[in-house]
Amino acid sequence: MKAHDGMYIGGTWRPAATADTIAVVNPADEQIMAHVPAGTPDDVDAAVRAARAAFPGWAATAPADRAARLAALRDVLAARQGEIAETVTTELGAPPKLAATVHAGLPLLVAGSYAELAATYAFEEEVGNSTVLHEPVGVVGAITPWNYPLHQIVAKVAPALAAGCTVVLKPAEDTPLTAQLFAEAVDEAGLPAGVFNLVTGLGPVAGQALAEHPDVDLVSFTGSTAVGRRIGATAGGAVKRVALELGGKSANVILPGADLARAVAVGIANVMANSGQTCSAWTRMLVHTDQYDEAVALAAEAVAKYTPGDRLGPLVNARQQQRVRGYIEQGVAEGARLVAGGPEAPRETGYYVAPTVFADVTAEMTIAQEEIFGPVVSILRYEDEDDALRIANGTVYGLAGAVWGPRDEAVAFARRMDTGQVDINGGRFNPLAPFGGYKQSGVGRELGSHGLAEYLHTKSLQF
Repeated sequence: MKAHDGMYIGGTWRPAATADTIAVVNPADEQIMAHVPAGTPDDVDAAVRAARAAFPGWAATAPADRAARLAALRDVLAARQGEIAETVTTELGAPPKLAATVHAGLPLLVAGSYAELAATYAFEEEVGNSTVLHEPVGVVGAITPWNYPLHQIVAKVAPALAAGCTVVLKPAEDTPLTAQLFAEAVDEAGLPAGVFNLVTGLGPVAGQALAEHPDVDLVSFTGSTAVGRRIGATAGGAVKRVALELGGKSANVILPGADLARAVAVGIANVMANSGQTCSAWTRMLVHTDQYDEAVALAAEAVAKYTPGDRLGPLVNARQQQRVRGYIEQGVAEGARLVAGGPEAPRETGYYVAPTVFADVTAEMTIAQEEIFGPVVSILRYEDEDDALRIANGTVYGLAGAVWGPRDEAVAFARRMDTGQVDINGGRFNPLAPFGGYKQSGVGRELGSHGLAEYLHTKSLQF
């Protein structure tokens, strides 16, 4: 696609407040592919004012009509699925198959689910002698990351619009072209002017201005825990609503009696997907000591299938590449054993990192505690289920996880995990199930009716 040189505000593309731009780099070949405006606080203010002006009319729109608009948006995105996939491949580096099925396909399910929810959700209910109303919060500031650019946009914008809120989106500076495609789709679907607005720019400038703006009623942010803390502190000072989906260090617990080969292979695939750039990735594989050596051998065999440049894409930028390679070096320095991969760049061009598996990892090591956000798996051994639970719950995060084993045992173990979502024996993705974390993995939930509720106030009328 050809990049827009302005912002989408009030239903039209308008010039940015500055001539400064951000270069969009293809991480596979390190070439600049486009430039987008570097938004300023003035751009953010214009977008927020447009959203505020559009809010009363959109909030008063019948839920069935909002549902129809969302369905139209979903249809436009479906018609442009190929273009979206191609854009994600070039600006993020996602392999074409992953870009088509996950990056461009998954958001269609989510958008469709909110079109249905907008038509069926109980925005009013009778509770005893009260009528309880669920009303839109107001103007939403949505700040999205680069790792799943369209999915994260849809997971915030669709429920906000379904609720009757208006939105200002500040996408990640590494993947702004997908966000511009989404704005084009909004325009083509015929949403009223000002209901959705887009400002591209840097996080410390445009993102901060959006989070701090006094006319933004709720900030929905997905990204690092460090930035989430700052946004939470800013919002707290203004007593402003927040929804924060932050970091993760998820455990993949393989119990005795599990299908070990499948559990290891699926676990490796889970981390290698999107080059490890997934907040919910199962980056810690926990295996009983009696099966540990076999699991390590299976992991080495499984990871060999992920060739950089083929099934494994690059990381998003040079900074992220250096960060992940630094973690690999630290793992070696702290005594973990490299089973596959390592810190050396596997290709001369592109921000690639070799698919890496560590064995002999202990729970206190840095690579077992901190989010790496790259294609790196740590395999830890445990003695019994209590030991496995101690290790699984022994980080500051609690976003996702997996358990493999006899169903009843696996469910019992999952119930004791301090995490927001657990897959049992390879459970399938459910776009209606709530997603979000415990502890420092965030506040609030996305997807399904729980995600819609984040964007609603509750009022009760007594009779």
